[in-house]
Amino acid sequence: MCHDHDSRPPAPPRSGDVAERGTLTLTSADGTPFSAAYAAPAGEARVGVVVLPDIRGLHPYYVALAERFAEAGLAAVAIDYFGRTAGLAGGETGSGVREADFDWQSHIPQTRPESIDADIAAAITYLRGRTGPDLPVLTVGFCFGGSHSWRQSGGDLDLAACAGFYGRPAMVGDAAQHARKPTLMLIAGADQATPVEDQLALAETMRSGGAEVETAVYDGAPHSFFDRSFGEWEEACADAWRRMLALADRVGR
Repeated sequence: MCHDHDSRPPAPPRSGDVAERGTLTLTSADGTPFSAAYAAPAGEARVGVVVLPDIRGLHPYYVALAERFAEAGLAAVAIDYFGRTAGLAGGETGSGVREADFDWQSHIPQTRPESIDADIAAAITYLRGRTGPDLPVLTVGFCFGGSHSWRQSGGDLDLAACAGFYGRPAMVGDAAQHARKPTLMLIAGADQATPVEDQLALAETMRSGGAEVETAVYDGAPHSFFDRSFGEWEEACADAWRRMLALADRVGR
């Protein structure tokens, strides 16, 4: 898994006021309600981001990350994958997030790419409904979510770009051969889950499909390095932020 339950994302290199933050319920294209977190900057958002969590869905790290994106000037929605199989997050506690003891092991195998895409589509619609109909939107994912974010480069959703940490090429599948959206791959150099070489090979396949793919390999960095508690990876976290925001700024022009 990507993060401890108490992990929180590092601060972005630019910071402004957050006008709105909180959890909510969205409805997917197939009618399924699912949990999400929304955060909006105080100023006008020129770009939106859909945050795709790791295997544990909407746990507090990703609620906080949505707020970090809002601090950086982007409107953000972080989604939960498990509305179809586990109901809304924090149903008994009312917290709106997945708790530390959530049984993700039994729910991850029940997810389907088409269902995740339907949830992403609902998040895009929500972002544009809160901002403007032409808002450029990108996905940013981690681990399980990183894989699905990269997969969007070859998909049909109305996205401007895709970024992902710690993804698995096998989960991208045939979409890599049809990739065409700008894609950012943020790669932990000491990732024990997926060899760096496999991720770089995926980048080449996506480039062959026509996508502009930027790769950043952080030598020695572990899976889940994007964490404010990892002081030794502060420079890598700052660089990852710069690359994500540069991609957002480019598609937002």
